[in-house]
Amino acid sequence: MTARLQHNSLGYHWSFARMMNVVVGCVGCAFASAAGDSLQLSDVHVESGVMIAMRDGTPLATDVYRPADGGRPRDGRFPVILTRTPYGRGGNDAAGRYFASHGYVFVSQDTRGRYDSEGVWRWLNDDGADGVDTAAWIGAQDWSSGRIGMFGTSYVGGTQHALAMEGYPYLKTVIPVDAVCNMGYASMRNGGAFELRFWNWIMLNAGRGSRAARDPATAAVLTEMSASRMHYLRELPLRPGTTPLSLAPEYEQWLTDAMSHGANDEFWSQNNIVDFPDRYQDIPVYLVGGWYDSWAGNTTATFRALRPRLKSPVFLIMGPWIHGAQGSATHGQVSFGPSAAIADPLAWRLAWYDRWLKDEGDRDADDPIGHREPFRTPVRIFVMGTGDGRRTENGLLNHGGYWRDEDEWPLARTRTQSWYLQADGGLTPNRPGDGTDGTAFEFDPQNPVPTIGGNISSGNDILLQGAWDQRGGPHVWNWLQPVPLSARNDVVVFRSEPLAADMEVTGELAVELWVSSTAPDTDFTAKLIDQYPPGPDFPGGFDLNIGDGILRARFRESLASEKLLTPGEICRLTIRLYPTSNVFRRGHRIRLDISSSNFPRFDVNPNTGEPLNRHRRSQTAVNTIYHDANHPSRILLPVIPGLQAF
Repeated sequence: MTARLQHNSLGYHWSFARMMNVVVGCVGCAFASAAGDSLQLSDVHVESGVMIAMRDGTPLATDVYRPADGGRPRDGRFPVILTRTPYGRGGNDAAGRYFASHGYVFVSQDTRGRYDSEGVWRWLNDDGADGVDTAAWIGAQDWSSGRIGMFGTSYVGGTQHALAMEGYPYLKTVIPVDAVCNMGYASMRNGGAFELRFWNWIMLNAGRGSRAARDPATAAVLTEMSASRMHYLRELPLRPGTTPLSLAPEYEQWLTDAMSHGANDEFWSQNNIVDFPDRYQDIPVYLVGGWYDSWAGNTTATFRALRPRLKSPVFLIMGPWIHGAQGSATHGQVSFGPSAAIADPLAWRLAWYDRWLKDEGDRDADDPIGHREPFRTPVRIFVMGTGDGRRTENGLLNHGGYWRDEDEWPLARTRTQSWYLQADGGLTPNRPGDGTDGTAFEFDPQNPVPTIGGNISSGNDILLQGAWDQRGGPHVWNWLQPVPLSARNDVVVFRSEPLAADMEVTGELAVELWVSSTAPDTDFTAKLIDQYPPGPDFPGGFDLNIGDGILRARFRESLASEKLLTPGEICRLTIRLYPTSNVFRRGHRIRLDISSSNFPRFDVNPNTGEPLNRHRRSQTAVNTIYHDANHPSRILLPVIPGLQAF
């Protein structure tokens, strides 16, 4: 069965037979599906619980799905799709049956120390070598053609990068979706701060799939801990031996180490593609990300690192998606229009695998994202913000958008504009005037600014993913009243006048601030907002978060080493926001919110300068943002000229 791409004014729509109804999960990244009427998935042979020995003798539990005839494995050698997961290999059953029915052997494996695999779990550190050993085993089987592609999202995407960085001849292509990589730069340690979604990941997964959880009584204690994690969240930092997490020692060890280790150095070297692109195997790579995904910045950074390095094609697609949600067109409180969703995520991958593992199809035919050979347009982006701004029938903001093909990332035609912070709260392209103007605010670590949406994964009930009006309510556990975050005294708002014309902002975002603090260490956060004006459907307007970021001041000069502040001394620092593509419509305002916390998206800085994750004190800091001629704080906006009319 082949794929066909059809064009319309908003981009490409997939036209496939109704094969499966597929839902892509978030951090668990398992597929739940039901067979469609036109495809029979029953004639697949499954061998479950195969134990494959790694080089150190550790056996890893593996399921093998093979094409079958009458329930018997079909003779012949087939290309293989491999997925290595910490979430339980059985969660890939639907995908395994699907790909086996299309002429592939599908291999699903529990990673080391997870579920039925033996050994000790160590966050991705063993997945390069274990991936190589698994690939070697696959290549020796009589059903294998010796051509392997990899499959999976998030951590499972990270296992793809791990094997590709280790390198093995049988590996022929990867599709890392929202994949773990470059952890010392962002998405885990972010500007030196720690993304607490990984605290949440440990609290959830230590009690399910771990070695400790094999004992029902221990699993019950860890499950109780997980259910109470909002209370634990308020009691950070985490200290070894002080919580039930000590019952799962490898999880406690990794988390305390990760929360204590802010510098981007050898500790974060696994899957560090930005600094070590030469380690990556020269194979076709299809990078998939979303503007609201937790790994968005690292997905584009990986593309920028690999494209000049590899001779093989490197593709990038960035949708308006949250983590693992390529099959959906709505996220948070916003609709991006039906074209935003990939109608069938499995068939979408199948076309890529057919091209690179079977050498099927005309080399002049469309590839999976609408490009023509020889890959003249390797980038596909969803440009958000061209909707009518009305309320949909489901009560969502119709922010809209459309797909567009590009030749590179960032776009060569970008015109970077500096928009300067003004003393009166304005945001304009004009440099501020003379003086020593500054805006000071108090940052109390005991009362951090709540997180409402953003680039989130593994948040579950402690974090909201994606695009949200920056107002509180019962949906925000730590900001329950319907009060906008802009009303807080520790959020400093800078906003433009209503725009006279539409303006497209597409690319990497950065905020340069001149600051001082009364503390030896503190954080500065930045959030870019598309501020909708009041309208008939949203009479209070809509403060739509576009991108955010953070910098821990001790890492202002280098992410590789710490240097505390001199209290009262003015210094410059740069906050990297996640990339985006958004049209700010005429009548909207460009808004930049500056503060010193975004919780629980990031861990809260106690302002004391104590070693990371080992503080016992906190203090209120007076932090100052400067915006005068000598200290021109600004946001750098990647503006795309020649915007079409909508």
